[in-house]
Amino acid sequence: MNIIHRFVLVVFILTGGSLFSGYAWSQDAVYPSKPIRIVVPYPPGGFNDTLGRLVANKLSTDWKVPVVVDNKPGGGTVIGTQSVASSSPDGYTILVVQFPFAANPWLYKSLPYDTNQSFAPVMLAGRAPMVLAVNALSPITSVAQMVASARANPKKLNYGSSGPGSSNHLAMALFESTSSTELTQIPYKGSSPMLAGLAGGQVELAFDALPHVQPFIQSGKVRALAIASEKRTPLMPDLPTIAESGVPNYEVSSWHGFVVPAGTPQAVIDKLNRELNSILKMPDIQQIFDREGVVADGGTAEYFRVFIASQMSLWKKVVQQANIVVE
Repeated sequence: MNIIHRFVLVVFILTGGSLFSGYAWSQDAVYPSKPIRIVVPYPPGGFNDTLGRLVANKLSTDWKVPVVVDNKPGGGTVIGTQSVASSSPDGYTILVVQFPFAANPWLYKSLPYDTNQSFAPVMLAGRAPMVLAVNALSPITSVAQMVASARANPKKLNYGSSGPGSSNHLAMALFESTSSTELTQIPYKGSSPMLAGLAGGQVELAFDALPHVQPFIQSGKVRALAIASEKRTPLMPDLPTIAESGVPNYEVSSWHGFVVPAGTPQAVIDKLNRELNSILKMPDIQQIFDREGVVADGGTAEYFRVFIASQMSLWKKVVQQANIVVE
């Protein structure tokens, strides 16, 4: 041990480690000092993009630094996600994550990043429960009726999805497993064309996140059967939950949150977490969440880490049981 190492060791012992806590404090104090980039692995439009832009605007105002949204769609969110995994772990690149973040490790044979090792959770922003819906002219008027029909005629009923491995595909795969039914998937290239197909009667039923399906319900072209949340939503208080409707222990939400590259200093993650939690509590943000049918969440980075782990465990089981593979 040379003289420098001895000096550092002595200082560490005498200060009780405060030398390093002071270093963490200094990182918190100077961050941010340059522009921040929020990567949204989806095209413009949709709640993920809305969330990224809401946060960018608030961070820019509060922290007095430019905050830009960088839309990087493609590859089932893999392209944008990979771009953040390979970014510097300094808090200046933030990724908006959703449902695929936890499902993709099981859907793809290989990913250019390790979901568990390449990222550090920051905060769970909110959840939008999935809604089971049918065409407005469908003779199916309840979940119980739909389940009875599906059991009596396996694979006769069809459902729309946003494509293999999408959130609504996996939601239905879980529903089939939970309700002991078999249906036939009709894949579309995205949620909007799928819902248009449901409204036009090309498919019989579908799951989708409440913010996506709500305009079709309001237009009278689609009828909601039940919501896949633990409790009924204030937006549609007369709509029963799927558990109430005879399929117990079924709950699926399209969730949204923020992560940063692994190795980002904890002091920076903590500061981001505090600011994002503060943003979620702002009245104008709460109004937008309510309007979009998204329940604001928040909480610690550790809470989000545990949530992601639970989601990864759930979708691993569903993907493997249904033998779902995305090329």
